[in-house]
Amino acid sequence: MAETPSHLERLIAEADAAPAAPAIRKKRKGLRNTLIVLGSLVVLLAIAAGVAYAVLANSFNDINRVSIAQDPTLTRPEAVTVKPGAKAPINILLLGSDSRDTSDPTASVEEATGFRSDAILVAQVSPDRKNLTVMSIMRDNWVPIQDHGEAKINAAVALGGMPLAVNTVENFIGARIDHVALVDFSSFTKLTDALGGVTVNNTQPFTSTHGGHAFAPGKITLTGEEALGFVRERYAFADGDYQRARNQQAYLKGLMQGLLSKDTMTDPGKLTSTFQALKPYLVLDNDLDLQNAVSLGFDLRSIRSSDIQFFTSPTLGTGTSADGQSIVVPDPSALADVTAAFQGGTLNEYAATRAPGSELPQ
Repeated sequence: MAETPSHLERLIAEADAAPAAPAIRKKRKGLRNTLIVLGSLVVLLAIAAGVAYAVLANSFNDINRVSIAQDPTLTRPEAVTVKPGAKAPINILLLGSDSRDTSDPTASVEEATGFRSDAILVAQVSPDRKNLTVMSIMRDNWVPIQDHGEAKINAAVALGGMPLAVNTVENFIGARIDHVALVDFSSFTKLTDALGGVTVNNTQPFTSTHGGHAFAPGKITLTGEEALGFVRERYAFADGDYQRARNQQAYLKGLMQGLLSKDTMTDPGKLTSTFQALKPYLVLDNDLDLQNAVSLGFDLRSIRSSDIQFFTSPTLGTGTSADGQSIVVPDPSALADVTAAFQGGTLNEYAATRAPGSELPQ
């Protein structure tokens, strides 16, 4: 009996197929959609633009890796169980940092000094693989960290490395994390320039303290240096990290739209250069290997940009901890709905009810 072809072989087979003349356009569109989906997923994971080309070139395996295996004594949410033949949702933790040590190839992430998870997002792939939803978690959310009491959620990685950071986020959302992608913000400069700029919808005019860039309201196209200032700024806003989270989401939307454009997807050189621009700044978990990346990309080949949503986890606003720290207070009642959505694989449905600003009490 012949072996079942792998997802990678099926992707290559699509590329090499030579159908009859009337079907050429449809077949090529199917392959292009497969590559677009694989690329768009990786963008949202802050992994790489044009990963389809990188996969075929086998450079995906050169990315730095980190273990997220947890201490078995730590309490975790129950794993999602599904009916035979059904698929479970996939949850991916995305971390962005200002620290150059984030992707230091000479040290593990657990050993890296000065690491700060300045951006924390969790992406869920729906069970039917037709939706991708990204939730931002502001770094100052005051949460329990096992064996360390309460602290800001971004302190978990410093207290116990990537495994404890994953565990803390898992308990915050009430669901398990399947994969992790960690990227240095510095890569945004090269990423943006590799695409020839990223267009965002800026909802609030401001001047960034990072580089002194002035950003007008409305649709603006960012250069690499401007992109870095755009995603890092919080001091220019009355609501600080709340607006910064919205701006990071706006940048990811713009980045994805740029990658999904015809000009980008038909230019292998641009896709490859974008991937190479990010690769030195990237760390992935050990299980997100070539085979899993291609398999997931194949499953998601029919997804479109309209199937991707962003929102920020609900809070009760800001406050002060018992030891005097300025913190963000999670909204436990609203988070119960978030947990149900993560566990049920319906985060996209929950996100559809959330408008910008809904992360604050109404």
